[in-house]
Amino acid sequence: MSIAELLSNIFLPLSLAIIMLGMGMTLTPIDFTRLVKYPKAVLIGLINQLVLLPLIGFSLAIAFNLSPIMAVGLIILATCPGGPTSNLITQVCKGNIALSVTLTAITSFVSIVTIPFILAFALNYFGTDEATTIKLPIFDTIIQIMGITVIPISIGMLIRKYKIEFALRMKKPMRIASTVIFILVFIAVILANFDILTTAMREVGLVTLLLNIITMGLGYLTARLFKLKLKNIISITVESGIQNGTLAFVIATSLLHNVEMGIPTGAYAIWMFITGGILMWQLGKRPEVDSE
Repeated sequence: MSIAELLSNIFLPLSLAIIMLGMGMTLTPIDFTRLVKYPKAVLIGLINQLVLLPLIGFSLAIAFNLSPIMAVGLIILATCPGGPTSNLITQVCKGNIALSVTLTAITSFVSIVTIPFILAFALNYFGTDEATTIKLPIFDTIIQIMGITVIPISIGMLIRKYKIEFALRMKKPMRIASTVIFILVFIAVILANFDILTTAMREVGLVTLLLNIITMGLGYLTARLFKLKLKNIISITVESGIQNGTLAFVIATSLLHNVEMGIPTGAYAIWMFITGGILMWQLGKRPEVDSE
C-alpha cells in the first residue's frame, strides 16, 4: 500500500472519526431539536448545497471552456455533499456544529440519488466517451457516512451525557487537537499527492478557486439575507464551500475509471484547506456567540 493510499484509506478516516468524537462531546440532543423548531437555516443550507452549487459548477465549466474531462471532474466535485472536514472547520470557527452535522448528513444521503442524475447529464452535455449510467456504491457510502460521522458523534454525545464534567473539561483540548490534526492532514495530503496537485493547479487552479470562493460567498450572503444568527451563518458558509473530496475521488477513479477527472478535486482540496484554514484562524479567536 502506497503512502497516498495509507493516508486516504486509513489515517484520514481515522483522524476524522476522532475529530467527530470530539464534536459529539460538545453536542446535546437539544441542539438538534432546535433545528426542527427553526428549519430556515437547514433549508437555506440544503438549497445552497444541492441546487446552487451544481449550477455554479456547470456555469464555471462552460465559462472557462474546460475540456470535457476537466468539466465533468468539476461537476463531480460540485455534486458531492459537504464532508466531515466541514464539521471540523465549523467547530473550530465556533459555528453551529449541530447545523453543520445535520446538513452534512442530509446532503450525503440525498446525494446518493442526485449525483447519478446530474453526472449522467454532465457526461452527455460535455460529450465525453464515458458511459452515462452511473451507480454509486450506496451501501459503502452509507457505511462511510456512519463510520466517520454518525457513530463517533453518537459516542461523543453519550460521553457528554454520562460524563459531563469530563466532556466540558476536554472541550478546549479537543478543539486544539482538531486544529493540529487538520494541519497535519493538509501537509500529508500535499506531500503524498504532490505530482497530481501540481498538474491540477496548473490546469484548473483558477476555476476551482473561483468555485470555492463563489460558493462560500453565496452561502454567506444567503444566510445574511435571511437574517440568520452568526453561528448559523458560519455553518452555512463553510458547508457551501467544503466538499467531500474523498467521495469525489471515488466517483472519478473507481466508478468512472478516469484518474484525470479527479484532477479538479485535487486542486479544490488545496483551496478549501487554505480558505478553511483562514476561517479557522480568524473566527476561532472570536468569543462564543448564541445560535438561533
